[in-house]
Amino acid sequence: GAEELQLLERLLGLPGGNKYGVQGERKVPVLQSNSGPGLTGLMTIAAHLVRQARREQLLGSTAEEKAVVQQWLEYRVTRVNGGSSKEDTRTVLKDLNIYLEDKVYLAGNTFTLADILMYYGLHHIMVDLTVQEKEKYLNVSRWFNHIQHYPGVRQHLSNVVFIKNRLYTNAH
Repeated sequence: GAEELQLLERLLGLPGGNKYGVQGERKVPVLQSNSGPGLTGLMTIAAHLVRQARREQLLGSTAEEKAVVQQWLEYRVTRVNGGSSKEDTRTVLKDLNIYLEDKVYLAGNTFTLADILMYYGLHHIMVDLTVQEKEKYLNVSRWFNHIQHYPGVRQHLSNVVFIKNRLYTNAH
């Protein structure tokens, strides 16, 4: 949570220096503020940072896009963070793989906060996938590879290697 928010700050070009803590056994991120109560929750803080950086387009441009971004952010918190078993992980990858079949980004043709935070949330999973698993979730792999090469997203996170020719042979 907190580490992701620091990555997001850097990506957005914010000065940083925010103090993050965690709360409760589920380690919900908290942004401590000098000017009143802190903000709680990954999505709340992330959306706040996006607005602070005046990059509102990352939250979606149309009402529908905003809703789709919100939906994936919620999915990220409830399913990706909430899931702990191998079975949960497989379900998430399967869901995403079907959804991304005909899409470049989670909100269709626009890069949004949903892509950024889903990338950060899935990074530790994608790093551990075998070549066979990456091929099984081809659409997720294609999307993930695309996002990790988006300027400023990956930062110090390790590059996940995909076999290039396999990712794009089925692309329509």
